[in-house]
Order: sequence, then C-alpha cells, then structure tokens
Amino acid sequence: MDTQKRIAAIHDLSGFGKCSLTVALPILSAAGIEVCALPTAVLSSHTGGLAGYTYRDLTEDMPGFARQWEQLGLRFDAIYSGFLGSSKQIQIVSDFFDTFKTENNFIMVDPVMADEGVLYKTITPEMSDGMKQLCRKADLIVPNMTEATYLLGSEYNEGPYTREYIDCILRRLSDLGPEQVVLTGVWFNQSLIGAAGYTRKTDEVSYAFSQKIQGHYYGTGDIFASALLAGLLNQMRLQNAMQVAVDYTAGCVRRTRNAGTDFRYGVNFEAGLPRFMRELGLTEE
Repeated sequence: MDTQKRIAAIHDLSGFGKCSLTVALPILSAAGIEVCALPTAVLSSHTGGLAGYTYRDLTEDMPGFARQWEQLGLRFDAIYSGFLGSSKQIQIVSDFFDTFKTENNFIMVDPVMADEGVLYKTITPEMSDGMKQLCRKADLIVPNMTEATYLLGSEYNEGPYTREYIDCILRRLSDLGPEQVVLTGVWFNQSLIGAAGYTRKTDEVSYAFSQKIQGHYYGTGDIFASALLAGLLNQMRLQNAMQVAVDYTAGCVRRTRNAGTDFRYGVNFEAGLPRFMRELGLTEE
C-alpha cells in the first residue's frame, strides 16, 4: 500500500469566507493528502469587503508548532505557504523551511501580498522584500501578475499580454531561485484566462486556460494553488496539474455566479470536489 502524502500548510484561518486554510484543507484532503495546518492568524472572516472582522495574530505561537513537529520527527512531502501576517512571520517560515526541507520534498510558496496592481493593506514594503527571500528558498512559486511585478521590481501591466512577455516574466521569476513557476491571471484575449508554467531544467513553458468569467471572486487564488499542489502530489506533470486546477477553479466561479451568491462570501468549491477527484484519477468514472 502506498504511504499517504503529508504536507505542512502555513496560512491564515478565516471562520467565514472561503479562503486560505478553509479551502486548502478540504481540497488537499479530498486528494488523499494529509494536511498539517500551521495557522498564521485566526479571523472571524476574510478582510475583502467584509466589515467588523476580528483578527488574532499567531506569530508568537508559530515557532512552537515547528518545535513540536520536529520533536515528533514529522516529515513532509511538501511545504505550502500562503498569507503571512507580519515581517516576523516571514523569518519564522524561512526557519521552518530550513528545518523541514529534505532532498525528497519540495516547497511551494504562494506569495500572497497583492492583486490588481496594488499591495494588500496589511503588506508593508518590508514584507514584500521578505516574500522575495522566501521565494528564493522555494522549489515552486505561484504568484499572480501583480505579485510577480513586486517580486521583480517592475511596473504592473494589467494586460492583455503577449506570449513573449509572459515567457520573459516566468524566466525572470525562476532566476530568483525556484525551479518551477506558475503564474496566474494570464490572458491574451477577452475570452480566456488561466495560468502559465515554467520548468527551468527543461526550459519548458506551458499554458492552461478556461473561459473568462467577469467579476472578482475571493479565495480563487487559494483554490487554484491548493488544486495545483494536489495534482502535483498525485504525480501529474506540471501542465496537466495546471489545467486541472484551472478547470476546477473556473467551475467553482461559474457555479457561484449562476447561483447569484454574494461574491464576498467566496465560491462554491465543495460541489466540485467529486469531479476534481475524478480528474486526479482517485475515483472511478
């Protein structure tokens, strides 16, 4: 019998609003992967357009997680980091990478810090610089187009893009350190949107697209990254894992839009899990 894959997921936890750990845990669990959660903060809801939320910073608790897990001798097939709440947390996560990185696992960093051309309100310039240092330690990074420009210190381009431009961005991001890069929010025309991937060893660029759906839906970046990681840990090639993640994310958005759900509440990813598991080859047709 194959040994179950195990990952460490370093994200915030929002009680309401589907993002971060509340999507990473079920998506990766549905893919047969054990998820060990290291929360960076606990919120009553995510912060996107929802007033009155509570916020509990867990910076001081995070090193204790790492110490106990090291004492227990835990080993991870992947380490997956997302939203971080302070510059101090960046150093804590960097130390976590150093402690648990092995020759046989990989680190995926989703540098959650910006969108639509601007940094999130909680992200300082110091944190933006620190995120670049985390990306240097990663084997795979998953920035959106805005985050890519901050990582590279370049001017934001809202698109549409050209293949030559995207190929250049991918290679420059890989030059920071990661062997593989997946760039989200890529579009060349008004009808399709998706992701672009790059593997330095083979110098291969690949793309995955789905029909573009108008509107801004919270949590879709976390859904995509979690689905991508699930595909990779189920032995999919990068391009195939990207396409499965793009299709799954687009299906979640489409389902939510058709239902008329308030976009601030997140998307209906739960109803798409059975099909997602079939795409991963985990269930019979």
